[in-house]
Amino acid sequence: MQTMTVKRWSVSELTRYVRQMFDLDYRLQDLEVEGEVSNFRIPGSGHAYFTLKDADAQLRCVMWRDAVQAQETLPRDGERAIARGHLSVYEAGGQYQLYCRTLRPAGRGDLYARFEALKARLQAEGLFAPERKRPLPEQIRVIGVATGAQTAALQDVLNVLGRRNPLARVILAPTPVQGDQAPPRIVAALETLNRRDDVDVILLVRGGGSLEDLWCFNDERVARAVADSRVPVITGVGHEIDFTLADFAADLRAPTPSAAAELVSPVTVDDLRARLRDWRTRLFEALTDDLAARRRTVAHLTARLERLSPQAQVDSARQAVDALLSRAARAVSGDLTLRRERLTGLEKTLQTMDPAATLARGYAIVYGPDGRVLRRAADVAPGDRLHIRLHEGELRARVSEDKS
Repeated sequence: MQTMTVKRWSVSELTRYVRQMFDLDYRLQDLEVEGEVSNFRIPGSGHAYFTLKDADAQLRCVMWRDAVQAQETLPRDGERAIARGHLSVYEAGGQYQLYCRTLRPAGRGDLYARFEALKARLQAEGLFAPERKRPLPEQIRVIGVATGAQTAALQDVLNVLGRRNPLARVILAPTPVQGDQAPPRIVAALETLNRRDDVDVILLVRGGGSLEDLWCFNDERVARAVADSRVPVITGVGHEIDFTLADFAADLRAPTPSAAAELVSPVTVDDLRARLRDWRTRLFEALTDDLAARRRTVAHLTARLERLSPQAQVDSARQAVDALLSRAARAVSGDLTLRRERLTGLEKTLQTMDPAATLARGYAIVYGPDGRVLRRAADVAPGDRLHIRLHEGELRARVSEDKS
């Protein structure tokens, strides 16, 4: 009996062969698979990993990051979805899986087609253009909210504002946010808030739901009312993965109602208190510096005033008078000294020329008959009487002979 030879494979060879068989089957290169989404996750790599399942089987799926970023919406666990891509084998794990290019909710093809068509038309009109978006005001004191009066979305907004910005005033324009009657009521609520002069920003919010639940926010009337609003509009509709035409038309989109409330209260009460303390400190420092500067100015002006005051001039004049008096005294004293010296000199000269002094040296003064001093003998004749003055005493004489 002849024994059949069986090919022996390595695990890698067999897995690679199976993958090649998958890759060679053209029917597996572009197909759609419908099932319930479970274990949907996006790790740090940005790729999406999930499972499509039904009652009898399950299929592992992967969507690369570029395809994930191109998706308008992403599914949640428990939702039915249609994945389009190709089937192949992940050799390292030894499992076959669907490599998805697109992923859309199952049974909603008509809604998505209408959504995409209306979005394209409004976008072509420029309704979603970035230059139409308006910045939020720096100071937000009054916040208009358009949503249902009994909704969880309203409670989420009020809870966030109560915690972060209790000073803000909230004005509610109640409106249904689901169903056929919702679009005109939403438009009316936006118009009501726009007619007020005190509203700084409008929040259009609703909690999560299915595509059908959120469809009123894809209504053309709602999108145009959001775009035409005089007051900046922030939408917070559904969850982070939900996008509506109202989101594209709004000035700012928040992923959830709570996030929308946080956008209009970026500064908390604690932040305001910290700012107030900082402003108080800065104001005190500014006032202290200003007061010091004013004191320096007053001191400078006081010094100038003192220099220009009449008292200073009087003191200066007094000092000048004292200086002049001192100079006058010195001048008078000098003049008196000089005059005394001159007088002394004159006295000495006078003493030198004093006839008495001459007489004291043995000279005599002879007076003629007429009483005048005789200087020549010819001035008298024999027999004339003469008067002779000596240093001590006087003599009388008579001329006996003329010998001139």
